[in-house]
Amino acid sequence: MARAVLNELLARREVWRGQSADVTESEQPTGWAALDAVLPTHGWPSASVSEILLPMDGIGELRLILPALARLTRAHRPVMLVSPPYLPCAMGWRQRGVDLGQLHVVEADEADVLWVAEQCLRSGSCGAVVSWPRKADDRALRRLQVAADTGRALGFVFRAALHAGQASPVALRLELTTRPRSAIWVRKCRGGNPPGKAVPFADLER
Repeated sequence: MARAVLNELLARREVWRGQSADVTESEQPTGWAALDAVLPTHGWPSASVSEILLPMDGIGELRLILPALARLTRAHRPVMLVSPPYLPCAMGWRQRGVDLGQLHVVEADEADVLWVAEQCLRSGSCGAVVSWPRKADDRALRRLQVAADTGRALGFVFRAALHAGQASPVALRLELTTRPRSAIWVRKCRGGNPPGKAVPFADLER
């Protein structure tokens, strides 16, 4: 009976039928084949924000984004770092291929980090904007997502893993874990379902 009723509703077009949106191949691969293989876009989602959740700072998380930042800076597209917890190691970033002439550090008060990141993303002059806000609700993240789309830039937001239970409107959400082993979990990815297995973080160097 229930199936007959549903068929009638569908026939009268009184029920909306969702369809999967086409997934566009990323213009910016992550630089790590194991990670690209499990992402629907096979790279960082274009003109979008990627949120990276961490158990703590300094676990090698910047390795994830350095290939993309290097590629962008070598193409003369500026990269903005908004209030990083530590100043980048110039020698290490240069060895990773980053053009330091295209790398800019912006110091901002905690209350202004999200506003500064939004303006940089929206400007249309940045290849990528990386920020470390301590507090960011879904409304603030949505504004960053809209700004990234407007400015056609990549946005990276590093946040504490304690925010994992909060809703997030970003296109891609990754969580780095260190126990029982270093791994990357895809918690949300636009255009597909998150894989059931983690990507071993240590394997990214191989």
